[in-house]
Amino acid sequence: MQLFKTPHLQFLKYKYIALAATAVIIVAGVLNVTAFKGLKLGVDFGEGTLLRIMTRASSNEGDIRSLLQTVGLGKSVVQKTGDTGREFQIRAVEAVNTKATEQDQLEAHEKLADKIIQALRGDDGTAERARGLVDLNAVDERTLTGLLEGAFPGSGPDAALKILSYRNQTGIITGYQDISGIGLKPEVQTFLKDKTYLGKLTVMSRETVGPQVGADLRRKAVQATIWSLIGMLVYIALRFRFEYGVAAVFTLFQDVLITMTVYSFTNREINLPIIAGVLTIVGFSINDTIVIFDRVRENQKLMRGKPLEEVMNASLNQCLSRTIITSGTVFLTVAALFFFGGEVINDFAFLMLVGTIEGVYSTIYLSCPVVLFWQKWFKPAAARRR
Repeated sequence: MQLFKTPHLQFLKYKYIALAATAVIIVAGVLNVTAFKGLKLGVDFGEGTLLRIMTRASSNEGDIRSLLQTVGLGKSVVQKTGDTGREFQIRAVEAVNTKATEQDQLEAHEKLADKIIQALRGDDGTAERARGLVDLNAVDERTLTGLLEGAFPGSGPDAALKILSYRNQTGIITGYQDISGIGLKPEVQTFLKDKTYLGKLTVMSRETVGPQVGADLRRKAVQATIWSLIGMLVYIALRFRFEYGVAAVFTLFQDVLITMTVYSFTNREINLPIIAGVLTIVGFSINDTIVIFDRVRENQKLMRGKPLEEVMNASLNQCLSRTIITSGTVFLTVAALFFFGGEVINDFAFLMLVGTIEGVYSTIYLSCPVVLFWQKWFKPAAARRR
């Protein structure tokens, strides 16, 4: 399939403009990271506790922060998520003994999470718990199964699974009428109304990372990126020439920098899935670069005596349809994830959107110009023989 039969676009005519634009974006990103917003590190690379909660009634960040203020955690980061107006993400850090063992530090952060949950619940359900009732919005599978199995032998586990599945799907049970349509027997619903109550919030997820673990993960993330770039350099240097490897690694390195720049300006959180996405972008971008370099190598034999820039322009034009079709397919896929994939995968999908566009741009306007400059600066005689 050829979108363009005989394109003759002069891509490399704009190489200086492209390099200048890239430099401006990267410098702006570095300044933003070092002097202004910085990078918003997720709990994976920092330390502390990250909670996602949902409340039965609509609330706001100020209400949540006021409750946390009562236990000295008013500076916690509270962010409303989703579109229900009742879902929040809370990140809190409390000073721990840095000389303590890693296990003791993790336990301290676990206690911090418990303190946050207790502060948010307040005295909610105190009277009900005194009567022996169970919070249906907080009960775990084992407790609920035991409760229902005692009253309904044989069918308790199935009923518990239906209730918890519904709670996981919706986030919270706002009223007993919510679970009337999930296949529970009438006597089970009556039993639940008598033996349980509906708490004001449910904890959808909780993550805890100690400072040693966070530092170790940051180090390994950087190492993974660096080693992948070194591997690319060695591979391309062996398959093509050293200058091609340098150009590819330079291109991939700026792909990472541009992506981090966009993330710093959009204030999106960087965590382990995002690092996996960055490495995915590296792999995607290098694939397109290798295809272009391979075509350049073929055309150098067919266009002997032609300047290298002319050979590269011809190669870029010949691969233009392939690049657009391949990258366009990926772009449509990640666009679907971004718009319809839900909040959990939104940051990753956004990263892939940026990376797909950046990968195509860098292959055309950075990888080939770097080879040209290398030939001009270090191998001028060889460049003239092209």
